[in-house]
Amino acid sequence: MPPLTEFLGVFLSVVSLVASDVVPSPGPFEHFKTKAATTDVGLSVDLGYEIYEGYNNQTTGLNIWRGIRFAASPTGSLRWQAPQVPAENRSQIIQATSYAPFCPQSSFSGYGLFNMAGDEDCLFLNVYAPENATDLPVLVWIHGGGYGLGNGRQDLSEIINTNNNSFIGVTIQYRLGAFGFLSSDEVFRNGVVNAGILDQTFALKWVQAYISQFGGDPRAVTVSGESAGGGSVMLQTTAYGGTMGTSLFRNAIAASPFLPMQYEYKDWIPSQAYYSFAALAGCMPDTVYGSSSRTIFECLVERNTTTLQYASFNVSTSGIFGTWGFLPVTDGVFIQKTPSQQLLEKRINGQNLLVGNNANEGVYFVPQNIDTEKALVTWLRLTFPLFSNDDITKVLLYYPSSNATDSLNAVDFATSGTQGPTAINKSSVASAQQQRAYNIYAETTFVCPSYWMAEAFTGSGRSSYKYQYSVPAAEHGADVTAYFGPPASNQGPDFVKAFMSIWGNFVTHNNPSIPPSISDPGSNVSSTTAEAASNWPNFHIYAPFQLNLNQTAGQEVQTTIVPGVNATVYTGPGLKNDFELVNAYTWEGGRGYRCDFWRSVAPIVPQ
Repeated sequence: MPPLTEFLGVFLSVVSLVASDVVPSPGPFEHFKTKAATTDVGLSVDLGYEIYEGYNNQTTGLNIWRGIRFAASPTGSLRWQAPQVPAENRSQIIQATSYAPFCPQSSFSGYGLFNMAGDEDCLFLNVYAPENATDLPVLVWIHGGGYGLGNGRQDLSEIINTNNNSFIGVTIQYRLGAFGFLSSDEVFRNGVVNAGILDQTFALKWVQAYISQFGGDPRAVTVSGESAGGGSVMLQTTAYGGTMGTSLFRNAIAASPFLPMQYEYKDWIPSQAYYSFAALAGCMPDTVYGSSSRTIFECLVERNTTTLQYASFNVSTSGIFGTWGFLPVTDGVFIQKTPSQQLLEKRINGQNLLVGNNANEGVYFVPQNIDTEKALVTWLRLTFPLFSNDDITKVLLYYPSSNATDSLNAVDFATSGTQGPTAINKSSVASAQQQRAYNIYAETTFVCPSYWMAEAFTGSGRSSYKYQYSVPAAEHGADVTAYFGPPASNQGPDFVKAFMSIWGNFVTHNNPSIPPSISDPGSNVSSTTAEAASNWPNFHIYAPFQLNLNQTAGQEVQTTIVPGVNATVYTGPGLKNDFELVNAYTWEGGRGYRCDFWRSVAPIVPQ
């Protein structure tokens, strides 16, 4: 499977609350909980509002419930409103054997991604539980996809089995594109902005209310996600100003946390997306209702779903290359500040964090024609429209070029991270100016958010663990198959078992360290790889350790990442784990210091 297809697979497969350290009582599901019964031997679960019967997968040995409704259908008058408790429907037992419909999809600008219709009635989740589960920790997965693509159909069976069936898995869905992230002053006054993020919080409340009926421990929840899912985890850790404590989750795993520019809910950018969406839906005053007293918002609520889905898709794909049309915004209530600033203040929810990024995050989101510094500057001005000439000059100083133009004959290769060429100018997918652009995008959007999160979870009884996924080509999203399976051809069985065990140990023991028998099987326990992974230290600003996850050996293979971009990868047999503890701040020529720079320009790059 070509890497771009894997990337798309990740994307496509891929509430008001009073702040307190305890789950508010009565919670949104309290009325139904009084009616709920426990799970019986027939895998029938009475949730008080509906009854679901799951099934046992004889291959994995897991009990599975698919398509459990956790919120009312967000349609009709509930469009762009906070999620609501489901209506009571106990007339029959629902067979929870099939996935529910996924939410309407809204692609991004680049590579001609296709429109994929969904169903607005999509607030469902899936549960994977070992047989006879009792008080097991819980892993909740939030899918990625730029807040416009993806679904909750990620199979968690392999990671659960690899970890000796020691925890329960839950995958959730949330509103996407314009349905989940439409924002303007009018939306704020008549409904809610960040509806998709509120859906996630509502699903976490559902887990608190009901996971014990599946054998889970609501006090031991780990919320996780990759890309926009990782960004969602970041937003959940900062929700309500970080005043929720551990009421909804104890641990957080954020893989490549996606942090685009986060505007205020009524700023020019989200408002323009709102009016463009309304125009395409036929809801601007001069095109549909003339002097009628109906507002744009009222018109949108009444529009048919097909019209709105096409409008959402068309707005999202009409922006500059690599951007999405509808994204989280600062609303002053749920999201009170930009993450970079709130994380700096360490006002966060949760207790323990596992956070990481990939070596080459930027390749999918940057145009492939940046071959001179002049072209790079043009791209910078487009990407960061508030930058002055002085700001552009400062970026070029933080990202110095080793040569003025890109050599068409340059050999691309993965950097070591500690010596020689750095990711500023060289990677396994590009060199010189093109790589400069890739790395700038990667660090501003995925890498630096992982640093900021790691720093936030230090001190005050909290802990954080930082890693980088470096298996070539280590493009964005390539890590997902390593911890969920089935593995890609360049991910050896020992690596996959180690990565799955890292996640599993963090979920079950709050610490991702793994024994030498897993990190470096068959080797001396004092090997560098074994020692690094078995004694993984907490991240501290004064000791910013990061575990670099890589492999050695294997067979050299050429592959295409995106059209026109090739890379050398290594496949089995013979692949061997190569793990190393490194200094995250000096890594790749001072990445930690560059992240400090990006946080310092938050007024003009709101992140």
